Amino acid sequence: MVANQPPVIGNNFGLTTLNKFRSFFDHLSMSRILITGSADGLGQMAAKLLVRQGNQVILHARNEARSLAAQKAVPGAEMVITGDLSSIRETIAVAEAVNKTGAVDSIIHNAGVGYREAKRVNTVDGLPEVFAVNSLAPYILTCLVNRCKRLVYTSSGLHHQGDDSLRDLAWTTRAWDGFAAYADSKYHNVLLAFAVANRWLNVLSNAVEPGWVATKMGGKGAPDSLEEGPKTQAWLASSTDKAALVTGEYFYHQKPRPCLPSAKNKSIQDQFLALCEESSGISFPG
Repeated sequence: MVANQPPVIGNNFGLTTLNKFRSFFDHLSMSRILITGSADGLGQMAAKLLVRQGNQVILHARNEARSLAAQKAVPGAEMVITGDLSSIRETIAVAEAVNKTGAVDSIIHNAGVGYREAKRVNTVDGLPEVFAVNSLAPYILTCLVNRCKRLVYTSSGLHHQGDDSLRDLAWTTRAWDGFAAYADSKYHNVLLAFAVANRWLNVLSNAVEPGWVATKMGGKGAPDSLEEGPKTQAWLASSTDKAALVTGEYFYHQKPRPCLPSAKNKSIQDQFLALCEESSGISFPG
């Protein structure tokens, strides 16, 4: 374990920069936070941000090589947990490993695969990888990791194009469409965030649209601010700002934003939880 140090602001910083740091750190509490898929991209950026704020951060990566890379990239993190979230068995093992480390205050469900899968990629469980990693793994971790104070689910503006009929989640009868599968999975993230908010009244559960940013998944031409990309997730996971202490909301750049209205439909939420239970064999805790 590496002790986290408070941020050091050198004398060469101008007053404007100093004030920006102060305004960002004013409403923070120190927390123990798990970030899935934090070996690179927005997950790694959120981890670095939260470590700088003095939080204890647990990284996650899908294999040993990426775990070593994550440790090197975020040396102030408490630890790295390894597990492939495309596998139900390994996702369960990740949850068990997290629980063995002690209480976690917040989880940022960040891990995801993109929309460029030209053909269906099957997991060891026979599920499409996009559904397994983006939709089912957050459900399993939500069910099995000891209940924490805050849950943050990383969605996308593409969730507006998701299929709210929840028809054929495993793409067994539909012709494969990688873009549509990704949009569906991001809709599922919003459904899960809102389902948790409606059922666990002592947990703050929200969904985030980080924007289309220039990560490996987003591509070099992405137009949104990469700097802003991880801030809302970190803010929701750790801030004592009144605006962050809410539940059942969909955020973009620390402001509520309208989501696909059907995501707030409790019967669709119930249907999604039931389908996830059917796929994983894990029931949602009461």
